Amino acid sequence: MTPRILRSFQAAARQCFSTGRTYSLPFTSHHGKRFASSTTRSRPSIAYTVYLGVMGGAGAFAFQHFSGDWSRKKQTQENDAIEYASRAQMLNAAMEISQTLNREDSISYDEDVIEHHGHSEWSTAKTNERPVAVVYPRTTEEVSLIAQICSAHNVPMVPFGAGSSVEGNFLAPYSGICIDFSFMDKIIAFHPEDMDVVVQPGVNWVDLNEQIKHAGLFAPLDPSPTAQIGGMVSTNCSGTNAMRYGTMKDWVVNLTVVLADGSVIKTRRRPRKTSAGYNLTSLFVGAEGTLGMVTEVTLKLAPIPEDTSVAVVSFKDIREAAAAASKIIRSGTQLAALELMDDLQMQVINRHGSAAVRKRKWDESPTLFMKFSGTTAAIQSDISRVQQLIKPHNPGNFHFAKTKQDEQDLWAARKEALFTMVSIRKEGTVLWSTDVAVPLSRLADIIDISKKECSTLGIFASVVGHVGDGNFHVAMFYDPNDAEQKASVSKVVHDMMDRALEMEGTVSGEHAIGLGKKDCLVSELGLETIDVMRKLKRSVDPKWLLNPGKVFDLPSS
Repeated sequence: MTPRILRSFQAAARQCFSTGRTYSLPFTSHHGKRFASSTTRSRPSIAYTVYLGVMGGAGAFAFQHFSGDWSRKKQTQENDAIEYASRAQMLNAAMEISQTLNREDSISYDEDVIEHHGHSEWSTAKTNERPVAVVYPRTTEEVSLIAQICSAHNVPMVPFGAGSSVEGNFLAPYSGICIDFSFMDKIIAFHPEDMDVVVQPGVNWVDLNEQIKHAGLFAPLDPSPTAQIGGMVSTNCSGTNAMRYGTMKDWVVNLTVVLADGSVIKTRRRPRKTSAGYNLTSLFVGAEGTLGMVTEVTLKLAPIPEDTSVAVVSFKDIREAAAAASKIIRSGTQLAALELMDDLQMQVINRHGSAAVRKRKWDESPTLFMKFSGTTAAIQSDISRVQQLIKPHNPGNFHFAKTKQDEQDLWAARKEALFTMVSIRKEGTVLWSTDVAVPLSRLADIIDISKKECSTLGIFASVVGHVGDGNFHVAMFYDPNDAEQKASVSKVVHDMMDRALEMEGTVSGEHAIGLGKKDCLVSELGLETIDVMRKLKRSVDPKWLLNPGKVFDLPSS
């Protein structure tokens, strides 16, 4: 059965299980008061989130109209519908938090601040609701106090890091209180002899690496430069280095987590190896703050490579580039990163890239960017081997860095491309980006088909991705007021999701599920697996207060 047909059966099944009650906003609280929807406010530019880093799936489904009334929910065994406090009660809880923390900078009700924490320009998933306040804790103890107060008043809690996620992960479809971890930005302990570090969730990964590089160590993840460790844990992020170093789950040793009722747990101790009990660490990595709020993270570190280099090579079409990438991967060559940019991306950097990028004239055709790391001798050997491997795929000019400045300039084209693409977006258009990942043997097929379908839309539609681990992204700018254009873009996205599942792939290679891919998750895993996830959620968060509406819908009775 194809995913497209399966989706139809699953939708019918959900209707059968449904009790007919939808959980929509505005809604009636358990005190009989109506919850007033927030008015639409101005949307100030959020400069530091412009850089998307790795174009993850920003809502594979047209969720822009979401305001809490999107529900096809399976009834839980407890037969309990979730009910939240009224807006007035939420504000009372916020005031209690402010009094308890007793700091002038502990909370904000400013409309621009709230808008920044409740809206994302980079997510196709949207909600009309906003949090009633933004709280800024500084310690695990303060997060615990916040959770205790919110739990007592039935107030949703929405964790917030850098605000650079692209699946609507930090939006507040049921309002509540946003908990911003940006002031929890301390390195708690650094153990260079053990090659690990303990940090608060608000630590920026670039700053972390800068502070520990003197010890010859680094955290090898490479997402958006704005990303913070807490958000990286929440979405199980990856980035350009995932081909060699894996994803966030491979580097988290243990977590300190505050549960919905304010309880504080530590998932395990500090050794790299343990078989003591359930693997609770992995339970919280990638959970998007729906099971608990991470307040401390112990990360493994890697030695900084002796040397690095970069090579760039173009191909006549996207299939040849993808096929060459697959061949390199299967050869066992130890690349640190293998990235793909299509002809449109190369045109963008030629015309609008930084001065460093525009020092050279780039081939405006599908291009592979390769990062090498290791000893200097091993890198030279790997570069020569790659040149031989790709010969059957008719490569264009092969450029490799001869100096460290060359290396920076070559890789800058890859790192700047997405920022540049977003900065030249036509007024009146919005971004729809999404990603999938497939087994390596199917990578060339799905990229080729997706590129061809995108090219028929008559809009800017570009393919870019971390092909080193079978993950690629499509980014499209379209007019949201053009119903026909929007429907065409939606169809391309849905078809790509279905195709990935038919190839035994996944609908979200990175950036998690958020608001935008909940139906995709059902198509990928099935209702039985989702029900197990719901039971786990209910066991640690019985009131459904932690980041509600993400990953899957709320239960109804």
